[in-house]
Amino acid sequence: MSSVPPPSPGSGSFRIGPNAEPEILRPAAGYIPTPQPMVRRRRTFWATAPATYVLVGINCAVFLAMLLHGVSAASPTPDQLMFWGANNAGAVLNGGQWWRIVTAMFVHGGILHLATNMWCLWNLGLLAEPLIGWIGVLSAYILTGAAGNLLSTFYSWYSYPDARFTPGGIGFPPGVGASGAVFGIAGALIILLKSKQLPVPPFELKRLRRSVIYFAAINLVIGFSVNVGTRYMGSGLRIDNMAHLGGFTCGLMFAVPLVPRLGSTKSLFETRLRIAIGLIVGLLVLFSFYLAQLPG
Repeated sequence: MSSVPPPSPGSGSFRIGPNAEPEILRPAAGYIPTPQPMVRRRRTFWATAPATYVLVGINCAVFLAMLLHGVSAASPTPDQLMFWGANNAGAVLNGGQWWRIVTAMFVHGGILHLATNMWCLWNLGLLAEPLIGWIGVLSAYILTGAAGNLLSTFYSWYSYPDARFTPGGIGFPPGVGASGAVFGIAGALIILLKSKQLPVPPFELKRLRRSVIYFAAINLVIGFSVNVGTRYMGSGLRIDNMAHLGGFTCGLMFAVPLVPRLGSTKSLFETRLRIAIGLIVGLLVLFSFYLAQLPG
């Protein structure tokens, strides 16, 4: 009978026999295992910022629908904007068309107006969504946009006293655009980016926060400057600075109770988000009730 030589050190072998089981030996000295690649599940494009994509998509879809119904791509008329849901102090306060407070933030007065607002919404939304989630971004957009349109309604009512009782509110200028909501998201970011819980280097947070502050300040200054020039030059261009200011202020208030989703527990973030939404909804309801008393 022939004999089986013993296994060499560092090699694996099998015992010979009817009940053979594999024998695993210790690897030889100096053996380095081949690293295996880590399989990471790739996040889909949609999953990174769904609320931002949805909001940009709705705004673009509304504008496309306007074009398909014969609205000018460069300069829609006031009547066309009113038909598609523009904000108007007379229509809201005299006509009870409160839905315009929301619809106006999805209507735009031309392709340039749409492009600039969507570019800002895209950049600010992609920055905000990791911090407050898709529900937070959607809530911030709707609530701060509504706050801006409500303040614009209040301002228009006192700025155009002769137009208060014109049929259909034709004496008041229509207000459209997502810029009030965009300013609201910017205001929220200014508060959130100051959090020390974020897992981001402090110098990077400071740089991002400074950029958002510059964005808000420069655009507010531009808006007021354009309106001053319009008054003296007789141009028809008018920027609704009250919508910007109202949205921005509301964004600051919305973010005060919040903690960023990054760096905090899920339960703490969700609780703070509910408080923020409830607080702003309550304030907007109270302000709307006050505005409803103005025509009387």
